Amino acid sequence: MKLRFARYLPVLTWGRQYDRSALTNDLVAAVIVTIMLIPQSLAYALLAGLPPEAGIYASIAPILLYAVFGTSRALAVGPVAVVSLLTASAVGQVAEQGTAGYAVAALTLAGLSGGFLLLLGVFRLGFLANFLSHPVIAGFITASGILIATSQLKHILGIEAGGHTLIEMVGALLSHLGQINPITVVIGVTATAFLFWVRKGLKPLLRRMGAGPLLADIVTKAGPVAAVVVTTLAVWVLDLEGRGVSIVGEVPQALPPLTLPGFAPDLIRQLAIPAILISIIGFVESISVAQTLAAKKRQRIDPNQELIGLGAANLGAAFTGGYPVTGGFARSVVNFDAGAETPAAGAFTAIGLAIAALALTPLVYYLPNATLAATIVVAVLSLVDFSILKRTWSYSRADFTAVAATIFLTLTLGVEIGVASGVILSIALHLYKTSKPHVAEVGLVPGTNHFRNINRHEVETDAHVLTLRVDESLYFVNARFLEDLIQDRVVDGGALRHVILMCS
Repeated sequence: MKLRFARYLPVLTWGRQYDRSALTNDLVAAVIVTIMLIPQSLAYALLAGLPPEAGIYASIAPILLYAVFGTSRALAVGPVAVVSLLTASAVGQVAEQGTAGYAVAALTLAGLSGGFLLLLGVFRLGFLANFLSHPVIAGFITASGILIATSQLKHILGIEAGGHTLIEMVGALLSHLGQINPITVVIGVTATAFLFWVRKGLKPLLRRMGAGPLLADIVTKAGPVAAVVVTTLAVWVLDLEGRGVSIVGEVPQALPPLTLPGFAPDLIRQLAIPAILISIIGFVESISVAQTLAAKKRQRIDPNQELIGLGAANLGAAFTGGYPVTGGFARSVVNFDAGAETPAAGAFTAIGLAIAALALTPLVYYLPNATLAATIVVAVLSLVDFSILKRTWSYSRADFTAVAATIFLTLTLGVEIGVASGVILSIALHLYKTSKPHVAEVGLVPGTNHFRNINRHEVETDAHVLTLRVDESLYFVNARFLEDLIQDRVVDGGALRHVILMCS
């Protein structure tokens, strides 16, 4: 009974081994991730169409809950770009941005997503993620990165423009070019260029100047904070708000409030499918990052417990003013590289963000939205990976077609249809591949008891016997393929009298 209880609470396992060394490393990692998360959380809330404080709230309780229920030592849970975009797309269909109904719908979406993930974890259905093609998911994330970056150009240009597809967004931007605010453009372009330089060039420069690895890493991760501070001061000192520069405005100076999702049947019905899609994409992205980082330290990730951890995190977001969350690639890598040894690093990060929510929110009143947009653009362009097309073309035309179709559908029809098509294509691709298993005719290697492919080895065969090795599990989808293959060989077999199937 005790072991079963501990299985659902990984904190009981790593907590017993916690020591001063782990505490020090976790605190250092938490400081670095907190510095990175403050502007990023504000920016992703903007992307989701929510008030900036929602991004901070979504980064506090969810992180604490994941630290208790999650199995990854380095995964950093919170708002991420793709899920923020999916949230805006789903909630925008049931409520208007800026209204109380929009915020309630976002809470409901997080609650539904959390409940779905929790159920999958309790019933140990983590294996379902194996049915999703990673190239297809990479294609969806690439297309989403393009859509996200394009959607933020309106903030960098200082114009009003909408749209859910790439064509709609570009059309809206072109039709409003006459409304460009030059000052906003200067802020947005400068911030974007600065952040790109920070990401690529600052750390090598600091290392050449003699800075230690830890100091160089902290300063580099603080780059977005520097952009926030400088542009905020510029807007305040030069009174740029009065010259048309859009700013964040008032952000509540408080800890996350207790909130209640909406339980209206119509609202739940409209958000149920988007919640499932968000859960699937979030889980696949999260488990991929968690397993990659765990492998580097020979640690083990339990997919079913990860479902429970992410489910608890999303339920926490639903009841504390947030919106759907998952494990983010960039911040998890930062957390890992900064030396995080246990999920306690996430808990310390949550404490740092809570302090920021209490003490620093008044300082972002004059923060220009163009700076937040620049933060998003720089973050999401790293998600764009067109090399996936080249790689899939080199080893599988079917995978290439599925990836290309997912990218095309996401860009032209929107993220919800894109993610749905990605899931459907992944399953269809799996069924297609398993429906035509590789079947080899084999013969006996002389002097042994081993059977090998007759096209690759010198083997002995018998004209009266056909021996086939089936290199795939047999089930109803591929049974007919094997039946047809055998019938064709029997018809053309001449002296053939016996068929032996090797399915081991």
